[in-house]
Amino acid sequence: MSLLVGITGGIGSGKSTIAKWLELKGYPVFYADMEAKKILFQAETIQHLVNQFGNGILENGQLDKTKLGTLVFNQPDKLQQLNKIIHPLVAIAFSNWVHQHSDRSILFKEAAILFETGGYKSLDYNILVTAPKKVRIQRVMQRDSLSKEDVLNRMKQQLPDSVKRKLADFTIYNVHLEKAYQKASSILKKLEKIQSEV
Repeated sequence: MSLLVGITGGIGSGKSTIAKWLELKGYPVFYADMEAKKILFQAETIQHLVNQFGNGILENGQLDKTKLGTLVFNQPDKLQQLNKIIHPLVAIAFSNWVHQHSDRSILFKEAAILFETGGYKSLDYNILVTAPKKVRIQRVMQRDSLSKEDVLNRMKQQLPDSVKRKLADFTIYNVHLEKAYQKASSILKKLEKIQSEV
C-alpha cells in the first residue's frame, strides 16, 4: 500500500513549488487543483454550472473562468455550491490515479483547500506549506496580476494557517527556498522510514 500524503497551503504559500520539487525527486504528485480545472471545462460540468449559476458565467457560449471566479469568490454560498459539483469528481479522479500508481511507496496529493474540504482525513499524513501573509500577498499579486483586495478576498475563503497548523503533521516554512527544500527533504526521510516499517 502506498503512503498517501497531502500537500497544502494558502494562496501564495508556494505549495506547488514544493510539489514540483518532489516530482523532480521521482515521487508521483496528483495536482487536485489542475484536475479540478480540467473537470471544470468538460461539457457536462459546464451544463451543470449553467443550471446552477445561469448564463452569466459564459462568454460566446464558452465558460468564462473570470466571471465564474468573480461570482463565487464574493459569495461563500455560491463557492460552496461550486465545490459540491467539482470536489466529488476530483475525488474519483484521485482514487483512479492512486490505483494506477499503487506500486509506488509514497504518493502526494497537492490541493489548495485540503483542510477546508475535509479531504485531508482520507490521507495518511499532511504537509502544510506556509509563509508570512505579506510575502504571500506579494507573490500572488505578481504571479496572477491581481489587486491586493482580490488576493485578500481569496485568502478569506481559506482557513487561516493557525488552524491548518493544528491539522497538519508537518509544516514547511517557505520564505527562503533552499531552507524550504531542506525541510522537505527531512520530511521525506521520515515518511520513507514510516513506509519501510509498515
